[in-house]
Order: sequence, then structure tokens, then C-alpha cells
Amino acid sequence: MVAILEKRDLRDFDWWTTMLAVAIASFGVWQIHNALPSEGYWSKQIIGIVIALVAFVVVCFTDYRRIIEAAPIFYVVGLVLLLLVLTPLGVTVNGQKAWLRLPLIGQFQPSEFVKIPTVLMLAKYFGSKKGNVLGLREMLIGAAIFAGPVVLIMLEPDAGQTITYLPILAAVFFLSGIRMRYVIIALVLAAIMIPTAWFVGVKTGKIKRYQQERILAITNPDQVDPRGYGYHTIQSTITVGKGGLAGNQGDTETSQSVLKFLPEPHTDFIFAVTAENTGFIGCVSLLLAYALLLSRMIAGAQEATDRAGMLVIMSIVCGMVFQIFMNIGMALGILPVIGVPLPLMSAGLSAILSTFVAIGFVVSVKLRRFVN
Repeated sequence: MVAILEKRDLRDFDWWTTMLAVAIASFGVWQIHNALPSEGYWSKQIIGIVIALVAFVVVCFTDYRRIIEAAPIFYVVGLVLLLLVLTPLGVTVNGQKAWLRLPLIGQFQPSEFVKIPTVLMLAKYFGSKKGNVLGLREMLIGAAIFAGPVVLIMLEPDAGQTITYLPILAAVFFLSGIRMRYVIIALVLAAIMIPTAWFVGVKTGKIKRYQQERILAITNPDQVDPRGYGYHTIQSTITVGKGGLAGNQGDTETSQSVLKFLPEPHTDFIFAVTAENTGFIGCVSLLLAYALLLSRMIAGAQEATDRAGMLVIMSIVCGMVFQIFMNIGMALGILPVIGVPLPLMSAGLSAILSTFVAIGFVVSVKLRRFVN
């Protein structure tokens, strides 16, 4: 098998997926520079992309089936990292204790990276499942695998990262043959429990005032202090609107991000910066690039030779689609601000590294589509 791969590696390597990912990441560096040209985040992002590409190549040319076999080890290591975040070793930023400070690397967010071991662990379990329909026992085991990292992330607390894990479990359940009655029961319970939890949480104070205002900034913006928790949403929508059709063409004198009106322009609101600098044309071009990248990844899932490989790819795809939807929704003011990065675009080593490693698994699966 090794000899076969050596002959086929370069010929069957998915160059299009790789080039699309690198192109979007490079576009992201440009927008990070536009957001904060004097603060050096763009140069750090280039270093992060180089590190991520090294990890990407290693994953691409490693048999994904061997990595999936070792998934329990990676999963346990991930849980240990999340536990370390909750100890005095954890670093608190903006009220969230979600980072570790590593030598040479600096701040690292384990919750971003532990998605990959979670995906691998779910793919290992459900990939070996016999039959085409999920039983209750299998669903409970899958939920337990999912709950491990999610509970620890909720203790940080980081609601944004917690939510990004949900589409991973949903994708695995759906593709593994969940019964329709369980879907209906889940939807009914959600329709009952979410409003109830909101009402009880507000009355008891479990849902903090700032959390309430993040929702009210979307549902009833007139009730929110525009200089308080409504500030992010208001400034983001102003920034997006300033871009017009073709953007402000690098006009730093009136830029919302350069003049410090837009908070976190290089991370949470990188799409707003993109809209301001490249306008409607640039935003549509970025969405088309994402659509092409995701379509290539879905094609890889269709070509996978085993269920586990297919589950890995589709879990990654669903996770990326959800993050793109959430981040852009935040920037446009139609979703609450919960700190979800835009894949390949937002600044941060943890985010760019985890995304490229995830795409590396997609390429690894496609690379072995002719090998049994």
C-alpha cells in the first residue's frame, strides 16, 4: 500500500482544495492588515499559516485510517488540555478562561483544536457501526463522546465554542441513520426547553445581563445601550454598510476598524472589515471561494472508501458551514455576538491551525480513494 501511495501521491493530491484554502487564508492576511495595519497581527498570521501548512502536509501524507485508530489517545489528550485551561495554568481574556500560554507559540485555545479529536472519535465509533439505523444505545454513546469536551468548554465559560460543536454531532447522527422520530422528539423538546430555559434563566439570574443584551441587540435593538452591549452589532453593521459596491479601496482615514470604532476587527468581525474594504463584490467573491472549497470537500466525502472517512469529512464541512454562517450573521447584525471565528480568515494560531489540519484530513481521505 505504501508503494502505491508513493506513485500516486502527487498525481492524486487535491491541489484545488489546497490552493483554495491557501487563497482564502492569504486574503484573510490582507484583511487583517487592513483592519489593524500598525499592530502586526497580519505578520503573526503569516507565521501561523506557515505552521498550519506544515501540519497540513503531515496530515495529508499520513493514512487517515491510522490516525482514526489512534483517536482515543488524541481525544484524551484534548480533554487533558481542556482541564488544564480550568487550572491556574489557564489564561483569562475578556472574562473567559479559555487559553493556555505555550513556550514559543504564545496563547493557544484548546477548545478550537479539540474539535478534531472529537470528530475522529465520533468517526471511529460510528464508522464501525453495523447496520443503517442508529439505536438509542449508540446515540447515548455518541452523546457521551460529544459531552466530554463540551462540558469542559462550558465551564470556561465559552458559549461560542460550545455551539460550534453541535453541527459535528448533528452531522454524524444524520449520516449514521438517526430515526426520524428521534429528530421530531429533539425538535419538540428544543421548542419547549429553549424558551423555558430563557425565562427561568432571566428570572433566576443564571443568564447574565450581558448575555440577555446580546440577544436583545438582535431582537429589540432599541432596548440595548448603543455604547454597551449593543455597540459591537451597531458598529459592525455600520462598517459593512460603508463598503458599498466595491469597498473604500484602503481609505484608512475613515476606516471604522483603523479608527478603533469596530471592536475585534481582526478576529470576530473580520467579515465586516472585508465588506468595508472590498464591498459587495469582495464579499460575494469570498463566499464563492468558500462554496468552491466546501464543494470540493463534499466531493471527497462521496469518494471516500469507508464510512469513517466520509463521516470525518462531512463533520468538518458541517462545522465550517456553521461557523461561516454564524460569523457572517454576527457581522450583519442578524445573529448575537458570541465570538465565533471565520474559518481561514480570522486571526489566531489556534483557529488557522485547526482549520488547516481539518482540511488535511479531507485531502488525506481523497488521496487514498483508490487504495483498499
